[in-house]
Amino acid sequence: MAGSNALVEIKKLQKYFSINGGTVKAVDGVDLTIHQGETVGLVGESGCGKSTIGKTAIRLLEATAGEVLFEGKNIFSLSPREMKALRKEVQIIFQDPYASLNPRMTIESIIGEPLDIHQTLKGKARKDRIKELLRLVGLNEDHMQRFPHEFSGGQRQRIGIARALALQPKFIVCDEPISALDVSIQAQVVNLLKELQDRFNLTYLFIAHDLSMVRYISDRILVMYLGQMVELADSDELCKEPLHPYTQALLSAVPTPSPNGRRERIVLEGDVPSPMNPPGGCVFHTRCPQAMDTCRVVKPKWQEVKPAHFVACHLYE
Repeated sequence: MAGSNALVEIKKLQKYFSINGGTVKAVDGVDLTIHQGETVGLVGESGCGKSTIGKTAIRLLEATAGEVLFEGKNIFSLSPREMKALRKEVQIIFQDPYASLNPRMTIESIIGEPLDIHQTLKGKARKDRIKELLRLVGLNEDHMQRFPHEFSGGQRQRIGIARALALQPKFIVCDEPISALDVSIQAQVVNLLKELQDRFNLTYLFIAHDLSMVRYISDRILVMYLGQMVELADSDELCKEPLHPYTQALLSAVPTPSPNGRRERIVLEGDVPSPMNPPGGCVFHTRCPQAMDTCRVVKPKWQEVKPAHFVACHLYE
């Protein structure tokens, strides 16, 4: 479970993209604190800004505005040399386990590349570390001289995890690490991530679509819609008592193993608005089954409605 010390603090984060003369507000004012040893799940429909938050939080993308503090230091103000040192502490596991691996490099070269860049280990020590990493993720040293195309999707994602662990980071962004995998493999990868977290006290930002899987791995869950935060709460609390109509709709679509435990399906009308021209007021009002007149003109406040349960919705003002 999460500790009390903040490892990552995201403050008023914005990331806008200029496209065809317009501006896409991919992330528009996100505030989030992630504690050491904690997993925060990040969910929402495609295009809501989940991956953009993850990549901007570790400065793979430059922010439009806001701050990201890692152990109290604003990473956006670091020099290139300081950022290189920070890369040992923060890593990412990418969504596509094939595209993220160089097809011309052996597994030994792929996992060893971070060690080479940071010149941490050489010779036998380097090779031993790669063997150790392969064992940690459920592979063996016989795989070292093979190439990515010789592995299944689940095995390739394990290689990506091994690479992310190479420099012993504290914080890992898991950018939809299971969405490209078969359902039977997804649980194996999530269980592996949990085991590694317990063993090395890792901190995760876990980005995914599958709310049931996010609930399983996460301590808290943040729900995003059109680049903005709509709800944040403890994992079990949010799934048992969702407050925001959007969260309620997302959870109603999650399959349940028991016919008696089935939720009433909430079907949202219309399409997600364009992030180039988001609606005024509450960005969700165009699809919200409980929208009021004030929702169309006044942006709801981000407020703590219950202990550690935050929501941006006029229904609770």
